Amino acid sequence: METLRDEMPYTGRRFVKPLKVVVIGAGIGGLSAGLALSQSGHSVTILESVSEITEVGAGIQLAPNASRILHRLGVLKELMDHATVLTGISIRRYVSDDELSTSPLMPRTGLKYGAPMSVIHRGDLQRILLNAAKKSGCRILTSHTVVAADSKFIPRVQVHNGKTGELSWFSGDAVIAADGTKSTLRQQMALANGYKDEPTATGDAAYRLLVPREKIEHDPVLLGMLEQNVAMRYMGPGGHVMGYPVRRNTAYNLVLIHPAKPSHMNGAEDPWTNKCDRKEMLDFYSGWSPTIRKWLDHADEEISEWTLYVHAKIPRWVQGSIALIGDACHPMLPYVAQGAANAIEDAAVLATALTCTSDVRLALCVYELVRKDRGERIAASASMIATTLHLPDGPEQRKRDEAITNYNNGMDHPDKWVDSEWQDFMWGVDVMAETIDNWAELVQQATSKTVLG
Repeated sequence: METLRDEMPYTGRRFVKPLKVVVIGAGIGGLSAGLALSQSGHSVTILESVSEITEVGAGIQLAPNASRILHRLGVLKELMDHATVLTGISIRRYVSDDELSTSPLMPRTGLKYGAPMSVIHRGDLQRILLNAAKKSGCRILTSHTVVAADSKFIPRVQVHNGKTGELSWFSGDAVIAADGTKSTLRQQMALANGYKDEPTATGDAAYRLLVPREKIEHDPVLLGMLEQNVAMRYMGPGGHVMGYPVRRNTAYNLVLIHPAKPSHMNGAEDPWTNKCDRKEMLDFYSGWSPTIRKWLDHADEEISEWTLYVHAKIPRWVQGSIALIGDACHPMLPYVAQGAANAIEDAAVLATALTCTSDVRLALCVYELVRKDRGERIAASASMIATTLHLPDGPEQRKRDEAITNYNNGMDHPDKWVDSEWQDFMWGVDVMAETIDNWAELVQQATSKTVLG
């Protein structure tokens, strides 16, 4: 926490006019938006489709661009009690545990960007945001599934109550859709603009494993990795592995990217998540390093597999007084670990814009100006990195490995997550400061482009 810089004048900002805001989704983006808006004085209702908000998921990254916002929202101290502060990242080839290079993270990253770099279990982050949102005054309604927005995109949505079976309308001054990759409002907004929005399979899928400490206590190699606050990146033909400790080094988080099976990319009812046999995973990684294979020996018999999809950019994130945030507008592949951070950025810019004006449509259009190009650039970079990480053995792979081994700050790093110039772009940009400091210019851009409609 000693790396945090003075946050004034970006903390404690209040509304120009109190508004009634409906937020769809109680994930990280929706809870961050609800918390930021409620803390700045607005009345917030969060609609969540599940009957109970539980701690699901695995490890995610809290990069400096997210940490500085979470500090302003007053939750970073508690989050850091549950986070793992990474001191570096070790990049390795898939066939052994030999290191190609290592790059420092904390404390250097924190000192450079004025906010810490860490990883945390998604459930811990969601629970802390949920409790803070409730404490700030957000009303959170579970079993409430939004089925449609008003056809004229005025700020009201039709909701199905899973407990009573009734349909009703929720209205406000603004609607924020944080309803994820399969966003109902994204689909409706795209259709209204004559745009067909369909996910495209990347050809990749991901296994996510969380191995508890008690399973590896008698293995000195795995225990050593668990006790080191170092992220491990293994690169191989057609896939890669990312691993790091979470929950105070009591569990090891692994994300294993591999080719998706064609049968999982054919438009099944739920094309994102499938169950697979443990043997399928072991077969693909059978030629990988002994350490990776040791970790996989501790996997459960039935494994969840996420087929990875991309969405083309949509023309608008805002329609009337309705805005999309997070995965609803810029779904990201996991390769640069920025999905949660960019959803938090979206929430912060929305709330900040509404401390600069009482005009909801103007605020939402400024939000789009600040966030759309940046969010889409980071999402596109994640797609490009997959090609770099998954090169087959051969001349291009050897050239990549040589560049990684000989990398210095005067060159581009093949892996953008480690490249210093790209880190400056991902982690060094302060979107709240950008919104406030450039407000007059942003308003001029919004009006000159007639984005207010």
